[in-house]
Amino acid sequence: MFAAERRQLILEMVRANGAVSLRELARVVQTSEVTVRRDVRALEAEGLLDRRHGGAVLPGGFTRESGFPQKSHLATAEKTAIADLAAGLVEEGEAIVVGAGTTTQELARRLARVPGLTVVTNSLLVAQALAHANRVEVVMTGGTLRGSNYALVGSGAEQSLQGLRVSRAFLSGSGLTAERGLSTSNMLSASVDRALVQAAAEVVVLADHGKLGMDTMFQTVPTDVITRLVTDEPPAHDDRAGTELQALADRGVQIAVAGAPGGAAGPGGDTAPARQQQRRDMPLPGPRRQGPGLRSAVALGAAEQAQSAERARVADLRRR
Repeated sequence: MFAAERRQLILEMVRANGAVSLRELARVVQTSEVTVRRDVRALEAEGLLDRRHGGAVLPGGFTRESGFPQKSHLATAEKTAIADLAAGLVEEGEAIVVGAGTTTQELARRLARVPGLTVVTNSLLVAQALAHANRVEVVMTGGTLRGSNYALVGSGAEQSLQGLRVSRAFLSGSGLTAERGLSTSNMLSASVDRALVQAAAEVVVLADHGKLGMDTMFQTVPTDVITRLVTDEPPAHDDRAGTELQALADRGVQIAVAGAPGGAAGPGGDTAPARQQQRRDMPLPGPRRQGPGLRSAVALGAAEQAQSAERARVADLRRR
């Protein structure tokens, strides 16, 4: 296949699906990912599509949502690292809500090992990942099934969340910016995500670096409502993601960055085991409301030391 034919086919696939992974493009045009990456770079230079880490999407700041088969092949290594780190935030016996998405599905697979957990979700994929967990209770919302992402949406889903209160919500989306917060391309999904947020004391957003700086049609979580962002390490050349991370931190969002030692694995590549994942919390610029479930270990240790010293002082006074 000539280069012009390959690029035309690549362009047609992206226009049809909204987003396509490099692996899938290489399979369809029957060439290497290196060649496809070069073709995508050329098409981006012509303004016909936008490159994303591990794939290509429709051009423009407001992206169209792709279906589950396409999204499941994008940034798979990054989603695994993010899920490993996010699972460490969940404690035994906790009650949480988990929204729909391929990254939250990865999180759910790890939550199956947390005993006494209660998970409320509108995602069939999240529920399926937890279906055989012995000591995890799964509560599903009502609603109408949205086939493109296997999620329950609509008034039934939103009404079933009324009066619910849990410790935190884990959400994903199509884009994240410091100016607008988390957003998605579908109005019904956005409405249910907002209801999930209302049910939680804290909000944790899971987003790989390819979503940073992306803005889509419907806002789900404003920046000032996001407690923490769990993401992966952006490549050194990705100035947009790095700038957006700093802007989010400046707005008071706690940033937890997951990455494999020696550099992040590429799309579809092998990832380090969970115990080898690195975690880096970016410093906050100033005070921000923070629930007890996300207090840092340093703060807890300092409080315990102060209490211990006070008890010793009182005991000494009594002996005198």
